[in-house]
Amino acid sequence: MIRRMSLATVTVATVSLVLLQTSIAGAQQWAEKMFSENGHDFGAVPKAAKIEHRFKVTNLYKEDIHLSSVRSSCGCTIPRIEKDTLKTGETGEIVAEFNTRAFNGQHGAQVTVTIDKPFYAEVRLQVRGYIRTDVVLNPSYVALGSVDQGAPVVKRVKLNYAGRNDWQITDVRSASPYVKAEARETARGNGLVSYEIAVSLTDDAPAGYINDKLQLITNDRRSSNVTVNVEGLIVAPLAVSPSALMLGILQPGQTVTKQIIVRGKHPFRITDIDAGDDRYQFKTSDKKGAARDSAGVHRR
Repeated sequence: MIRRMSLATVTVATVSLVLLQTSIAGAQQWAEKMFSENGHDFGAVPKAAKIEHRFKVTNLYKEDIHLSSVRSSCGCTIPRIEKDTLKTGETGEIVAEFNTRAFNGQHGAQVTVTIDKPFYAEVRLQVRGYIRTDVVLNPSYVALGSVDQGAPVVKRVKLNYAGRNDWQITDVRSASPYVKAEARETARGNGLVSYEIAVSLTDDAPAGYINDKLQLITNDRRSSNVTVNVEGLIVAPLAVSPSALMLGILQPGQTVTKQIIVRGKHPFRITDIDAGDDRYQFKTSDKKGAARDSAGVHRR
């Protein structure tokens, strides 16, 4: 009788363990699906350059998602959370900055993102890169700043190389069709080579943030590419915030009111709003000539 009770106890405990392991695995898959990628290679980057990568995470579910913390297995990578709470359909970013000032050579890290709501899960992201001590960028990245949409802009950075006398930049490539760049040699001698990198935007560049990476193609067979960060903000004549309005999950007969802010560089006025659906009602503020207007959205 005692033997049968012991076997029953062991059997129950084994089943519980299997169910627990299955639940944890399911939670991990649920969380990983929200990330657009799980790894990034920074490539070869200049010493002391500002280099970072943004991992996008989108809430695919009805419940709010809370990113409680992020940590790195190595000081060569400094991670941070840009937005810790994501509602249905919202997208946030985990930024991984490569610590090119304190480290040299080849390095990699595991970035662990912890989610505590609505369920606990951990998502692991892999990053790696090579920090070159023979290439220095001044300033540390291309800062385009805030640019009016369609306005011309050119920013220049200097690149210095110490090593081979015949070292050359043979091409400059951008992942964005709206970012153009070219390299011009400015000095050469005694193992030192200097270039000026000029970066501009096309006239049809859309409004929004720019986070691009230039690839400098060189004749160095050991490490032919050098990565340079490009950051900026293109400001539209009119901007709507938020760009996507989340009304949440509504019960039949329930109403919800949200506010939309419209900003412009010059005075304007909202004259009409049409959603093509009678269930949506709008009320605008009456601020004639204002550079900012708002619209209240009421859904029933």
